[in-house]
Amino acid sequence: MKISLLIHNAYGIGGTITTTYNLARSLADRHEVEIISVFRHREAPNLTPDPRITLRPLVDLRTERDHPAQLRPAKVYPASEYRYDQYSELTDERIGACLAGLDADAVIGTRPGLNVHLALQAPERTLRIGQEHLTLDNHSPQLRKALRRAYTRLDALTTVTEADAAAYRRKMRLPGVRVEALPNSVPDPALPPADGNARVVVAAGRLVPVKRYDLLVEAFAQVAARHPEWRLRIYGGGEEQDRLRGLIDGLGLHDNVFLMGSAIPMEAEWVKGSIGAVTSNFEPFGMTIVEAMRCGLPVVATDCPYGPAEIIRDGVDGTLVPVGDRDALAAALLALVGDDERRHRMGRAALENSRRFAPGPVVAQAERLLGDLAEARRAGRPAAPPSRPVSALISGGYAVKDTARVAAGAALRTVRKAGR
Repeated sequence: MKISLLIHNAYGIGGTITTTYNLARSLADRHEVEIISVFRHREAPNLTPDPRITLRPLVDLRTERDHPAQLRPAKVYPASEYRYDQYSELTDERIGACLAGLDADAVIGTRPGLNVHLALQAPERTLRIGQEHLTLDNHSPQLRKALRRAYTRLDALTTVTEADAAAYRRKMRLPGVRVEALPNSVPDPALPPADGNARVVVAAGRLVPVKRYDLLVEAFAQVAARHPEWRLRIYGGGEEQDRLRGLIDGLGLHDNVFLMGSAIPMEAEWVKGSIGAVTSNFEPFGMTIVEAMRCGLPVVATDCPYGPAEIIRDGVDGTLVPVGDRDALAAALLALVGDDERRHRMGRAALENSRRFAPGPVVAQAERLLGDLAEARRAGRPAAPPSRPVSALISGGYAVKDTARVAAGAALRTVRKAGR
C-alpha cells in the first residue's frame, strides 16, 4: 500500500511532527510512505527521516514567502483554524494540485485544516483519514461547524484518546465515518532504562502557560525543603522562560531547579532522572509521559483532559493529581522521593506498561484500520464500524473497554474541577 501523510511543517519541532515521523517509520517496514510537508523553512528537517520515506515540501518559505499568492488569503483552509494566518491562496493551490495528482492508496491529514483539504480535494479512489492531535472540545464552535460539514467526506477520523473519540461520536454525528482512537507511539529506547537512583525529577516540553511549570517549581520548593539533595530539570524553550527563571530565583531554588533548554532527542535526559513530571492544564495525549515511562520513570501528572488518565495507571506506574493543586503535586512527588522501594517498583511498572505505545502495537492498529477501510471500500459499505469500537486501547494489562465510561470519567473530572 502507498500511504501519504500531509503535515503542516515536517521541518520543525513538535509532538505532531515527532509522532508523524514515528508512524511513517513504522509503516515503511511494509508500505511505501511519503510525508508531504505544506511548508519548508530550512534545508534539512530537525528530525532525520528514515531513508525509506520520501519527504516532499510544497511551499518553500525561504524563497516564496513574498510570492503574490502567498499574500492573499486562503479559501479552502478554514478561517477558524489556529494556523489560518499562515495559509494562503498559494497553499490552497499547492495542496489542491498535490492531492489531485495523488497516486496513494491512503492519505492521512494531521491537523483540522489539512483534514478539510483532503476531505474536499483528495481523489475518491484514495482512502481519506483525518487525525485529531488536539481534542474536539479544544476547537471553537466556528471550527467545529466547518469540520462537521467537511468531515462527512472522510473515511475515518482518528483521535489520540478513547475519551476524545467518544466526544467526536457523540457530538459531531458523522454518518459513515469511522471514528477510532489511535494513540501516538514512541520508539523503543536505545539506552538502558533509568535505575531510579538518581536524585533528579525531569520535565520536558514547551515553556508556555498551559504546561504550568510555575506550579511544578512551586511544588518542588516543598520537595527541596525536605530533600535538598534532589534536583528538578526542566527541558524546553518558550515564552515562559524569563518568568520561570524569576520564580526560581525568588524562591531561592537556583541550586535545585534548572532550566536546561531544548534537548533532541530527550531519551538521554530521561534516563538520567528517577521521576517524570507533567503539570499541564490540558494534554490531548501526553507524549512526554510516554517518553518518560518508556525510559523507566514513574510519572506524576495532573489528571487533565484527556491523555494522562489513559496512559498512567494511578498508583501503579505513576500518580495522577488534581489540575492546579500545588500541594497535591508536592505530596505525590514527596511520596516517590522519600520511598526508594516504591519509586523503583513504579519505575519497573512504567517500563512494562508503556510498551503498549511501542511502534509495533500502534502500527498494527493503524494497519488494521487501513485494511478495514480498504475492505469496506471494496465491498461498497460504509467505513463506520458497529457502535462499539473494533479495538480498545490496551493499557498494560488493563483496557479502556467502554468509551462511555471514559467520557463519564472526563465529565466527572470537569465537575470536580468546577467544584474546586
